[in-house]
Amino acid sequence: MISGIRARVLPASQRRSMDELAQALDLSVGDAASKRSAFWTMLTLSSVIAGGGVLTDSAATVIGAMIIAPLSTPIMGIALGSVRRRRTGSVRVVVLAGLLVVVLGMAMSAPLPGDYDLLSNSQISSRTSPGLMDLVAALATGFAGAVAQARRDVGAVLPGVAIAISLVPPLTVVGVCLGHLSGWLALGALVLFVSNLFALVFGGMVVFASLGYGTETGRASGRPAPRAYAAMALLFTLVVVPLTANTALTFLLDTWTGRTKDAARQWLADEPGASVTKVDAVSRTMHVHVRVPGELPPVRSLLDRLEGRIPDGVPVVVDASRGRRIDAGVVGD
Repeated sequence: MISGIRARVLPASQRRSMDELAQALDLSVGDAASKRSAFWTMLTLSSVIAGGGVLTDSAATVIGAMIIAPLSTPIMGIALGSVRRRRTGSVRVVVLAGLLVVVLGMAMSAPLPGDYDLLSNSQISSRTSPGLMDLVAALATGFAGAVAQARRDVGAVLPGVAIAISLVPPLTVVGVCLGHLSGWLALGALVLFVSNLFALVFGGMVVFASLGYGTETGRASGRPAPRAYAAMALLFTLVVVPLTANTALTFLLDTWTGRTKDAARQWLADEPGASVTKVDAVSRTMHVHVRVPGELPPVRSLLDRLEGRIPDGVPVVVDASRGRRIDAGVVGD
């Protein structure tokens, strides 16, 4: 069955040889100096462009930057080296590349004003709270990238762009957040980067092992060696646990936000023309955005309505129209 699936996914007539694959993915094979020069030049340029896209909240610029990003090469090199049980230096390249992108992100964040709200930037906020769907997308990208590298009739450029999108922007956000002294947001983006990296390597290992690019034992059976199984299991655990926890937390926050919005609507029900425009949770604080033509009703009644609906101890802030901001207090006090 495995051999049948392998024949469909990668027909023998389109399969790259081991030498061809190593030449494409290992920066130390062949003309190493030229390969490394091209890699670092294109990575630096793509990081600067990605930084500009993140800081200007431009999705088009970020995606455009990834067209020239070369990170897919050493990442798939890690996957191939793991399956072959050979050291290729790809891990060191990826680590140094990550540090370069973070440093450039920090440098480009220097012009930001001190009161700049990072979470108001969709390119930043969307990359500081990863969930399980990010893992699913990264795994699919890893499979696509590995298959594209292994087949002669599939261009590796577009899967490479997808891999870069899932890695360079999060690293840029890490640098921007660190430069703005927002450690927790930087940690969230770093978790996204690490989980994406592990998922991509995992997907690449599965594809390369199943296609017989491993050791002699692996090529005979179409399966990786036991150590490769253990490494893949460890990677999968490291990826799933934090993302599952964050997904559960996100679900709870969405539930509490919905309950807060319902309570706020009931709180304003007797005020003509009053409405709740938005409720969001920022740094463990519930922000209730309302539009009120006249005076706000007592905020104490809002806190009373929230008791039992959201956990005690959660601070509540009411942001009203015309710039009014009221610290309502803490639920349960």
